[in-house]
Amino acid sequence: MMSILNSIRNQATWSLRRINLKLPKKALVLEVGSGGNPYPRSNVLLDAYEETRERHWDPLVHDRPTVLSLGENLPFKDKAFDYVIAAHVLEHTPYPEQFLAELQRVAQAGYIETPDAFMERINPYKDHRLEVTVRNDALVIRKKPGWIYDADLVELYEQRAKAIITHETIPNNAAAFHIRYCWRDTINYRIVNPEVNASWEPPVSCPALPPSGSRSQLNAGLLKIIRQVFSQHGRNARLDILPLLRCPQCHGESVSRAFSTALVCTGCGANYSVNGNLYQFRQS
Repeated sequence: MMSILNSIRNQATWSLRRINLKLPKKALVLEVGSGGNPYPRSNVLLDAYEETRERHWDPLVHDRPTVLSLGENLPFKDKAFDYVIAAHVLEHTPYPEQFLAELQRVAQAGYIETPDAFMERINPYKDHRLEVTVRNDALVIRKKPGWIYDADLVELYEQRAKAIITHETIPNNAAAFHIRYCWRDTINYRIVNPEVNASWEPPVSCPALPPSGSRSQLNAGLLKIIRQVFSQHGRNARLDILPLLRCPQCHGESVSRAFSTALVCTGCGANYSVNGNLYQFRQS
């Protein structure tokens, strides 16, 4: 009975982390890599893709101002935000130095969450390009030369332990298999193998088209209710993000609305499209 209660408590604590950031109400929060399940407290969302296999084809949620752009070149002014959330996105970039530099540039503080390096080593994901862990309050990052770092280890794990680990151990002890890193002013990190090129293409066995129903309707409905209850809807609806923006091409800080469906950089003349609350800054 005690083990069952501990399991329930661990799972509840893990789930509640998304609504327990304890940020001031006035804090302006950016979420990078928001995808199909953004944190309720985020005020501005950013993702690289409107549709992508990398988030298992979950539809992009844009129920507040949402920007499409790369995390390595954020279209925001320096220190535009009080806080930035980057949950399950750092491990996708082949350029962690640029990605982390951008987080520090646009925000005063933030939160990073990824699978722990041990979990990534034994249970690798085909779109994850980094292994990340924490030592002495610093991120330790290893670039992956391919999606599997140790094929023999993965084969042994999959033959005997994967079903138990993924269905029992990880769900009941999720915190032990992930890193949660909070920072202010500076992200302490080191890359143990900076010479490795992690910009490889994922294996062709990855599905090129979305599966039917990547997230259950019940699960999606529950997540939507949670966002409705805990998000700053009124504030987000009134939020004007134009004063926060800078041009990702020339880094000029004068971006204005040309039409209802377009923005223009007055410095270099670059144009960016707008569709409701969806701002397209993604460069081809």
